Amino acid sequence: MELPLYLNFKDFESHYYDNLEKWFEEYHNTSEIDYLKALVALYSPYLYYNFAEDKLQADAFIEVKDCFFPYHERIGISFCNHYNKESASQKGLNQVFEFKNISMMEYAQHILDKINKYCSKNRNALDGSKNIQDYINDYDIVTSVEGVGYCISYNRHQKVLPFLKAYLPYYGQVVNMMLYRDFIFSVVDIAEYIDQKLKTMKAFEHSIYRHSRADAQFKVQMSRQFLTLCN
Repeated sequence: MELPLYLNFKDFESHYYDNLEKWFEEYHNTSEIDYLKALVALYSPYLYYNFAEDKLQADAFIEVKDCFFPYHERIGISFCNHYNKESASQKGLNQVFEFKNISMMEYAQHILDKINKYCSKNRNALDGSKNIQDYINDYDIVTSVEGVGYCISYNRHQKVLPFLKAYLPYYGQVVNMMLYRDFIFSVVDIAEYIDQKLKTMKAFEHSIYRHSRADAQFKVQMSRQFLTLCN
């Protein structure tokens, strides 16, 4: 069962038991703890543990490759009387990239731009019942690269599909900033609701808090080991 991701706490809370009922209908040999563990996996990517305040905070970012041509400021139009095709191909422009973290709102807008660009080139793309949501996971669209810009990992893209399905519009050119702000303010409340349920059922070891705290501790430990090796 594909659980929907909600962008505000009110919707999440009001649909909690409806989705739990559907969960039981599909998975007979299961429990509410299994349902909550699935919710933990769904919302954890958008949260992190803050050591200073000992609590969860919103962290809606995704890593992408920012592809570009080095020394692009030196590239211009020039005339060469001694043009050599073979040497030119050997010394051609090599595209490089660097990893960059961008917000999920920026990522969603980037995907939306790709889809709208595809639809503008294919006039029948949005005919009938077709809409933007039908192209969210199209491999050719998502991974398309034209010159420079963000290079999308299709595997990483799979992990944020629930967010994109909840956030991207059916039609239009721009994402909703207010809807994204609601998500940033709500995701911690959603996590606390899930964790409180797990705590009541004596299964707090599966909570988002424990998961995020352990992940943060691991990253700190790895950083310290790296610094030790460097020194």
